[in-house]
Amino acid sequence: MTGGGSGGHITPALAVAYELKQIRPDVEISYIGQAGDSLLDVPAQDKNIDHLYTVRAGKFRRYHGEGWKQILDVKTMYLNLRDAFFVLVGVWQSFKLLGKIRPDVIFTRGSFVSVPVCLAAKLRGIPYITHDSDAIPSLANRIIAPWASVHAVALPKDVYPSYPPEKTVTVGVPISGAFHPLTAAEVAKGRTQLHLTEATQVLLITGGGLGAQRVNHAAIAAVPELLKRYPGLEVVHIAGRKEEAGVRQQYRQALPPAQQERVSVKGFIPNMHQYSGVADVIVTRAGGTSIAEFAAQGKACVVVPAPHLTGGHQLKNAKVLADRKAVRLVNESTLQEDPHALMPPLTDLFDHPEKIVALGKKLAQFAQPNAAHLLAMVLLEIVDGVPTRAQS
Repeated sequence: MTGGGSGGHITPALAVAYELKQIRPDVEISYIGQAGDSLLDVPAQDKNIDHLYTVRAGKFRRYHGEGWKQILDVKTMYLNLRDAFFVLVGVWQSFKLLGKIRPDVIFTRGSFVSVPVCLAAKLRGIPYITHDSDAIPSLANRIIAPWASVHAVALPKDVYPSYPPEKTVTVGVPISGAFHPLTAAEVAKGRTQLHLTEATQVLLITGGGLGAQRVNHAAIAAVPELLKRYPGLEVVHIAGRKEEAGVRQQYRQALPPAQQERVSVKGFIPNMHQYSGVADVIVTRAGGTSIAEFAAQGKACVVVPAPHLTGGHQLKNAKVLADRKAVRLVNESTLQEDPHALMPPLTDLFDHPEKIVALGKKLAQFAQPNAAHLLAMVLLEIVDGVPTRAQS
C-alpha cells in the first residue's frame, strides 16, 4: 500500500488493510509513505500494517482557479522543479525497495508518493490498483493511470470519462467499520468515555488531519456566540497538528474560563469515529473520505469545501450533496466576507433538532459501508490471478 499527505489518503488504505487481514489473515502488508510526512505515525501504529517504508516524492503545485499566473510565479516554478528531482529520486528508491519487498499487488489512494512508487512498479512489472474518493481523479492517479490494472472509484463509472470502462469498478469509499450509526445508549456511553458527560449538544469541527485555517478562524468566531446561546453545548475542535497550539491560544483569549472548559481542542485524532459518533452536528471539509465516514454514521454536516484543491473536486463533492439537501453548504468565499457565516446554519440546526435528524438521514443515503471489503476482494483477485470485477 502507498499513500499519505492527509488523513483522507491514509485512512481508506488502513480500512482496506483491516479487511484484507479479516479475509486472509496470513497476508503480509507493507506500507510505503512519503519521507517527512507528518502523519506517518498513523500507519506505523496500525496493527494491520506489517512493515513501513518511506521514499522521496514531489508535489506539482497548481491551484484551482489560479490559471497561468501560478505557473509563472518564481517561487512556484522553483518548488516544482525541485520536487521533480525528488520524484526521480523516489522512483529509484522505490525501484530498489520493491525489489526487496516483491509485492504481488499495490494499492494506492493517489497521493504524491504514489507516483514514484507506481512508476517503479511499472518498471518492475508489478500490478497496481488506483482509487479515487472524489468526483475528479487526483493528478497523481491521472499520471499513473495508463499502467494501472484496475481503477476503483467512489461514484458511477461515467463520472470518470478519462478511465477505460473495462478497467474501472465502482466500490465506494473505503472506511473503517467503526463508522456506523449509534443508538442513544451508545451515544451516552461514548460521551462519558470522551468526558463530554455534561453536554446536551455536541458540535464537532474538523478541517482534516492537517487542519484548515479558514475553517478554524470561522469556528473561533462562531463558538463564543454558540456557547452563550446554548448552555448545554460542548465543542470538540480538531484543528490539525500544525494549527493546534494557535487555535487553543485563540480560544483562551476569546472565552472566559467557564466557557473554555466546554471547548476541547485537538490536533489529529486516530479515533475520529468516537467523536463524530457522539456529535449532533459536524462542521467539515468536503473530502470524499470524510463525507463517506459521516454518511455511514448518518450525521448532520455543515460543509465548507476547500476551493483551491485540484480541479475543485471538493466544490463538486459539496454541490452534489447540497443539491440533494444532504448537507448545509457554506462556501469559503462567504466566510472571507463574513467570519460569522457559520452561525445561521448552525443555529438553525441546534434550534430545530428535527432538522438535525432529517439532514443526517439524507446524508446516510450516500453511505457505502462495504467499500473496503469490495476493494480487498479486487486486490485478492489480482493476487490469485482471477478476472477482477472490472474485467468481468
